[in-house]
Amino acid sequence: MTSPAYANTPSDPDAISPNNKWLFIASFLTLIAAGIGFSVRAAILGDWAAQYGFTLSELGTITGGGLTGFGITIIVLSFFADKIGYGPLMVLGFLFHFSSAIVTFFATTMFDQYGKDGAFWCLNIGMWLFALGNGTCEAVINPLTATLFPRNKTHWLNILHAGWPGGLIIGALLGVLFETLGNVRWEYQLATFVVPTLAYGVLMLGRKFPKSEVTASGVEIGTMLAQFAAPVLLFLLFLHAMVGYVELGTDSWISSITGRILESKTAGLWLFIWTSGLMFVLRFFAGPIVHRINPLGLLFISALFGTAGLYLLGTTETVYMCVIAATIYGVGKTFYWPTMLGVASERFPKGGALVLGFMGGCGMLSAGLLGGPVIGYKQDYFTTQNLQETNKDAYDRFKVENKSAPVPGLPPIAGLDGSKFAVLEDYEKNKSKKDFKLGIAKDLELVSKQEGKSKNESLLMDLTKLNTWWDTEEKANADTDIKNVVAARLTGGKEALKVTALVPAIMAVGYLLLLIYFKATGGYKQEEISH
Repeated sequence: MTSPAYANTPSDPDAISPNNKWLFIASFLTLIAAGIGFSVRAAILGDWAAQYGFTLSELGTITGGGLTGFGITIIVLSFFADKIGYGPLMVLGFLFHFSSAIVTFFATTMFDQYGKDGAFWCLNIGMWLFALGNGTCEAVINPLTATLFPRNKTHWLNILHAGWPGGLIIGALLGVLFETLGNVRWEYQLATFVVPTLAYGVLMLGRKFPKSEVTASGVEIGTMLAQFAAPVLLFLLFLHAMVGYVELGTDSWISSITGRILESKTAGLWLFIWTSGLMFVLRFFAGPIVHRINPLGLLFISALFGTAGLYLLGTTETVYMCVIAATIYGVGKTFYWPTMLGVASERFPKGGALVLGFMGGCGMLSAGLLGGPVIGYKQDYFTTQNLQETNKDAYDRFKVENKSAPVPGLPPIAGLDGSKFAVLEDYEKNKSKKDFKLGIAKDLELVSKQEGKSKNESLLMDLTKLNTWWDTEEKANADTDIKNVVAARLTGGKEALKVTALVPAIMAVGYLLLLIYFKATGGYKQEEISH
């Protein structure tokens, strides 16, 4: 896998101007903000399920919206990034990020007014705005980094994208803190991503942005578009779509699933922190690694690790093996995204921001339209299949009324109602306490006492229905159902990971084919723009 032709000399960060250093740091912070938002959102999915009654498939659709908008935005803006200028685009990205927080925080108000559908659409729109902010920023920071470090793109794109796991770590640590404190509203938790958003906004004010490589070299849009006629680039786009599915789609769910395996939400978060920490550290060493084995060799090995890690997570029965499996998966996913961007930029430099934008867009669209929703659907599918086999009556008590599927072609299923499961968990957690009263009963009592305009009839109806379900159908069966439902959800999560392991396995085959191709055509080497 060694390629002597791949021999960039690492760029010295001190060789660039102070202005450009701050631009790189600000770019890094945009990914910190994105990582915190993504990580905290993953941690509060259970809160949304309990508060609004969402199924796992519905939650997957919401998280998917947080990625789909990213993909669309980065592709569209990549056509105009060089013309509009990086500065104005960063202002737009900041506005998207800030407005997403405002819209998302209105979810409870919309739920009170319009019920579950109101909350669903409010969260969906909020996630789309967040994704638009992420996409706008990424349309800038990838070509900007390639411009700042033209001789060592893969190395510095990996360092740039260390900001993503850095944000994941901060968000997960905050999740552990909030879990320890208890009863911290999800709105306060999600608001933490606004801090790095404000920081990168301030840092970029008044900065002078450099011209991109293609602009400085006089490359026209027609030449940039012509790069897409190359079969290798089209194949890279296909592989990066799978990268988005397996990395971001899985990360939308991984802490939730490992929390079930470890029987602790906090333990799942700590494991997520560990794997994100591995990613953060290892991305700083991408340069030395690709000098020993070229970027495609690194990607091939990473795909093998990703396959093994996901499959082991789906079969593990012990805490020890869960940690080992998660570690293997964490190492595997570390280099996927930035190294793919580096390969595309090095091999097709005349494509500029357009090539990088389409790469990122394909990955995000795949994650948003397929990864998050389909992995959520897989969990619902295997959970309901298991529960119907072990306790059909329990399934009938917990299923939602209407069947659905996130993607055309998948058979519609009736997943488990998140609100009902939250009531059952509340009962199991507190039943041994003296004078215990279910949270649903407390909520119903509180809403019932409201008068006038403050009284929400829609919410009262939903709470009454849920409380009646508990009293007449579930209370007598709760002690048996908790075991069956928890076991079914655990099985659903693990089976979903095993199926998802097929994706990096296919990626490994793809990278191997590229290695063979380049070996047969003279070896992998970085292309240069001719002036």
